[in-house]
Amino acid sequence: MKFGPVPIDEAEGAVLAHATAAGEKRFRKAHRLSREDVAALKAAGVVEVVAAVLAEDDLGEDAAATKIAAGMSHRNIEVKPAATGRVNLHAGASGVFTVNAGMIDAINAVDPAITVATLAQHAPVEKGQMVATVKIIPFAVAANLVDSVVRICVGREIFAVNAYRPITVGIIQTVLPGVKPSVLDKTLRVTEARLARSGGRLTAERRTPHEIAPVAAAATQLARDNDMVVIFGASAMSDFADVMPAAIERAGGTVIRAGMPVDPGNLLVLGTLDGKRVVGAPGCARSPKENGFDWVLDRLIAGLDVTAGDIAGMGVGGLLMEIPTRPQPREPAPHPARSALKVDIVLLAAGRSSRMG
Repeated sequence: MKFGPVPIDEAEGAVLAHATAAGEKRFRKAHRLSREDVAALKAAGVVEVVAAVLAEDDLGEDAAATKIAAGMSHRNIEVKPAATGRVNLHAGASGVFTVNAGMIDAINAVDPAITVATLAQHAPVEKGQMVATVKIIPFAVAANLVDSVVRICVGREIFAVNAYRPITVGIIQTVLPGVKPSVLDKTLRVTEARLARSGGRLTAERRTPHEIAPVAAAATQLARDNDMVVIFGASAMSDFADVMPAAIERAGGTVIRAGMPVDPGNLLVLGTLDGKRVVGAPGCARSPKENGFDWVLDRLIAGLDVTAGDIAGMGVGGLLMEIPTRPQPREPAPHPARSALKVDIVLLAAGRSSRMG
């Protein structure tokens, strides 16, 4: 492809780089000039146009984007028609987006003319949401480059939307003196709202003392009748032998991971019992605001496995927004005496400055 000024006598078949007028007739950017178009431009006194002239082995931007998108293997993805060198791909279901980052990087390394952009790995998506886009930068690209990209896509899934499943969940809430029933009731409402987008539902709740044995007994019962068990502790996990991980093991289950590098969400516990997942929720999961619990819950509802290694790899990007209702925010409030001392120092400095002036 050649790009630049083109004499009007040689412009038939060229693709306009800018909107161009021929009297009252206007040609939009990226319009491919016909013989009649060239005659109209010449009649209007146009002697040259800035345009792209395609070589025989070039593919136009729309054709190239369409061929690349057609060569991709994916699940629960809807491919939109090409326009202005772009093909957008949208979620065919609500769920969790997964992507083969190595394939995306390989495609984007073929040539700067060809680009693919996607959402982040494990991003939650709603049906109809755009999840990826194929964009050809110039007006055309060599066909052999497009073929190279298509070969990268052969035989492997490049991305997918893992659809949410309507699972059933049993809830355990432990109780200590001073825990208000209103807090427990709110926790149920927040959890039901989290499950609503997937069609999941809470089937049962057990409120027990904050002790290993009753929690283990409740978990055993709920695991028999539900796809998942979630435990909200009256006190956050403070040790790997604390009530929630110990109760999972007492019930005959296995603790996959206790603690996660996502904040808020550090104190999550993940286990398995009778083939069902058991999640010890961190205290921040009582809030509807995004936290580490959402990251694990969404993946499990979407049918994705979550391993100890998966959780260990959540640290980059795992520092989320602060939740005002946290019992112990990251940044402690300044000590009153220290605050007063700061004020005194500032005033003293101001006074000294005014005297020096």
